[in-house]
Amino acid sequence: MSLVLVAVACLFIVTFGYIVKCWLSPFGDCRRCDGMGHDLTTDRKGRPKRGRDCRRCDATGKRIRAGRWIYHRAARTYRAGTR
Repeated sequence: MSLVLVAVACLFIVTFGYIVKCWLSPFGDCRRCDGMGHDLTTDRKGRPKRGRDCRRCDATGKRIRAGRWIYHRAARTYRAGTR
């Protein structure tokens, strides 16, 4: 088996796995707040304190995955072109 064939097979498996993940779980944790929905800060004594709400995820802690976003954009474009 050639090295190129192995690389193509691995790429296919990774791509198919990501497609399945986007289908089963379209939302992932926000990378900015680590899925908490807010910043975690500390006060002057070093104790943890809830910070401001995350503006990136609107304090939900979840963001739509890139693959799901691409799928939605393609579906919207396809629907707009068929009318």
